Amino acid sequence: MIWYDRGQILYKVSPLRLAGWLILIFFLLLALLAPFIAPQDPCKTGAPYLPPSSDHLLGTNDIGQDILSELIYASRVSLAIGLLAGFMSIVIGVAVGLLAGYFRGWVEELLLAIGDLVLLVPGLPLMIILAAYLSPSMWNIILVVGLLWWCSTARVVHSRVLQLRNMPFVEAARALGCSDRYIILRHILVNAKEIVYAKFALAVASAMLTEASLSFLGLGDPLNISWGEMIHFAFSRGGFANDMWWWYLPPGLLICTSVLGFVLISMEPKSRGKFLEL
Repeated sequence: MIWYDRGQILYKVSPLRLAGWLILIFFLLLALLAPFIAPQDPCKTGAPYLPPSSDHLLGTNDIGQDILSELIYASRVSLAIGLLAGFMSIVIGVAVGLLAGYFRGWVEELLLAIGDLVLLVPGLPLMIILAAYLSPSMWNIILVVGLLWWCSTARVVHSRVLQLRNMPFVEAARALGCSDRYIILRHILVNAKEIVYAKFALAVASAMLTEASLSFLGLGDPLNISWGEMIHFAFSRGGFANDMWWWYLPPGLLICTSVLGFVLISMEPKSRGKFLEL
């Protein structure tokens, strides 16, 4: 464990969560510094199907593009889709969970019924149908994943709000005449933030896996190459048939590593007395 002081509270950082943050920082820097890190322009073409060499560390694809450069630039698209789709799903899920848990009654029944209907429908097949109907586009994938991946967040937040809505500090705020909006935003949501952070990290990981699945099936945006789109091209253009592991294995490993990083970050903190375990 790693300990550090913040005021009068001593924090304990879990090595697993620390590893998750390091993985996330690595991929964020990779995406932000792509123009400076990539050895070549990913759009530049040359000799196709070259094996790894000093000039092309991961070889070239079917049209002669440097796979390492394409891999680095693809991190921007994969992370952007994951973060934006995860943010959309977490906003919808938190809003539904807060309203359903705080107001109860017909509001709770209606919102939870909508969530149950979404949960009853198989997620990936529905996403495939919607993505195919809306035409391949990065923004359409973000929209589809964000609108269909909020139900679990809503359930968890709803359970937490049910615990908090009758706590003494909430009752005191009502007695002082505070509005429902103020209580929800300043008391309920603040005390549920750890769950929201954890669910956001998991939502990003799920969104990245879903995007990779849709892209592998040919429903990704061909104009914005992601890691999943690279695997799709490797499969459809001879990478698997010719056993070009340097084409399909690296993007698969990066997808797994980035998802692992978000999963490690999502580990819920526990508090024991004076100490808070991050």
